[in-house]
Amino acid sequence: MRINEKEFRDKVLGCWIGKNIGGTIGAPFEWHRQVNNVKFYVQELNGNPLPNDDLDIQLLWLAAMERHGIGVSSHTLAEYWCSYVTPHWAEYGTGKINMRSGLQPPLSGTFGNMYKHSCGAYIRSEIWACISPGLPHVAAKLACKDAILDHGDGEGSYAEIFMAALESAAFVEKDIFKLIDIGLSFIPKDCGVTKAVNTTLKCFKSKKTWLQTRDEVLKHHRGGFTYMNCSEEDKRKGFKDGVLGYDVPSNIAFTIAPLLYGGNDFPKVQCMAVNLGEDTDCTAATAGSIWGIIHGAKAIPQKWIDPIGRGILTIVLDLGDIGGAIPKNVDDLTERTVKLAKQNLLINNSEKMCCTEATDLSDLNLSSLKCKDNGKALIERMKMPAYDFDLFTVFVDYGDAPLIKLGIPKKVTIKIAHTRSMQANLSMHWYLPEGWTVTPSADAYALGVQPHLGGMNLSFDFEFTATKLAKSMNRAVLEITTEGRPTVMLVPITLLNGSVMG
Repeated sequence: MRINEKEFRDKVLGCWIGKNIGGTIGAPFEWHRQVNNVKFYVQELNGNPLPNDDLDIQLLWLAAMERHGIGVSSHTLAEYWCSYVTPHWAEYGTGKINMRSGLQPPLSGTFGNMYKHSCGAYIRSEIWACISPGLPHVAAKLACKDAILDHGDGEGSYAEIFMAALESAAFVEKDIFKLIDIGLSFIPKDCGVTKAVNTTLKCFKSKKTWLQTRDEVLKHHRGGFTYMNCSEEDKRKGFKDGVLGYDVPSNIAFTIAPLLYGGNDFPKVQCMAVNLGEDTDCTAATAGSIWGIIHGAKAIPQKWIDPIGRGILTIVLDLGDIGGAIPKNVDDLTERTVKLAKQNLLINNSEKMCCTEATDLSDLNLSSLKCKDNGKALIERMKMPAYDFDLFTVFVDYGDAPLIKLGIPKKVTIKIAHTRSMQANLSMHWYLPEGWTVTPSADAYALGVQPHLGGMNLSFDFEFTATKLAKSMNRAVLEITTEGRPTVMLVPITLLNGSVMG
């Protein structure tokens, strides 16, 4: 399978222009539960787009990858988040305060986060897709690293994984039904995002109008938001209230529906995304980016580009010492995205980019783009912090919550998985805060045998007891060494003082 470089560049540009257009046209109607009647921009724009968090954080991830590489970890992304992402509300704020409290992803996105099922993650999926054209497995894995920062094990993470896989496949496939099928293969069949997408598909295939589809989605999948305005008509239909923070299933549906009903008509897709209501800047922006990937920038009507130009304005980034690394326009963003994509294709041993005018997708096997187990490996990354080392990946299972109470044992399970086909003898040692004990021992030893030779991934239960809790955040460190090798694997354990929590 080969992707023509010129066509690829146009698709990436289409993604970013579509993102800017959708975020701009949808912004004035954000979080209004009502049917709108938008036909074009309603603002005086003077050649500039509106700033939008949908794009901002992706610019930050671009800068992070350019400095740290394509395989940037969730832990590094968390450092960037703490330094440069400014919002203190909803999932953004909860994730950030958890990170600043010492909780690693995905705990940062899960603990105490009533908005982990909201929309903040899927809106930043495009960067992972654009650097992984035709590689949805890679895009989904990268998107998961991002989503768990502020959505942990919530529907918000499923939404970003779904969108990243769909968008990655859109570089090599135009059929929206096939793309949806690919995206759904990466998330659980019973999750809220899957259910909302399936409701939308069922309505479309049964010839319901887009307004009837809207009602079905709100009837079965609606969320609620503290400052959402609701129209009188929707109140009469019983749509006034919803589950607080459970916003992403319905908004994913309202991103997909315009692509189904609007088809090749860009203005129709954009206007319908806004007219459906809810989180309109997010739905229109993501629908615009998907349409842009499928059809390319050249297919977007110039009428829709002229009012906003090609610039990029930010709103939720503290540019500080990183401002010089943030793209100022979609052309710069496109060129830098293409460079990262070429690196990613090389890293993944893929020869998908060519410089000729012809595009040969004759050997495209759509089944190879689908996930075989509905994202089982990714879901594990959503449940517990993971630390990747040369020979092993170490998972830390905190159980119900990352809390420790004075004098009450707290169980933490350490899971060790092979990443290479190599046997190793593991020595473990705990470094504990003053006044802490650990059972069964502060020192342990284990033999790691490769799974293909009959070995199993290792799992160990430890119980910590604290006779002293002088801090709100308490850290222990597990040191794992391998006999005869210089590698030292240090795994941090962070437990918050839960003595006064229920």
